[in-house]
Amino acid sequence: MEAEKLCKMIEEKTIEKIKKKYNKIFEILENYDKTRELPFQRKRIDVTLSVETIIKLKKLSEKTGKPISRIIEESV
Repeated sequence: MEAEKLCKMIEEKTIEKIKKKYNKIFEILENYDKTRELPFQRKRIDVTLSVETIIKLKKLSEKTGKPISRIIEESV
């Protein structure tokens, strides 16, 4: 009987350590259950920009080698 209590106590401590260590992952998975979206997924959207801004973004893209979408994402 004492051994069972001790095992249960150890299991609970282990579970708490795991929950604490991976709390962020559990939150992401919980949110995924609700929304079916992961925070690191990418979605396509339409954005209207001025011609001048698009030219600047294209030049910056050529200069850095990054896609325009990545430049916009990093600046937000």
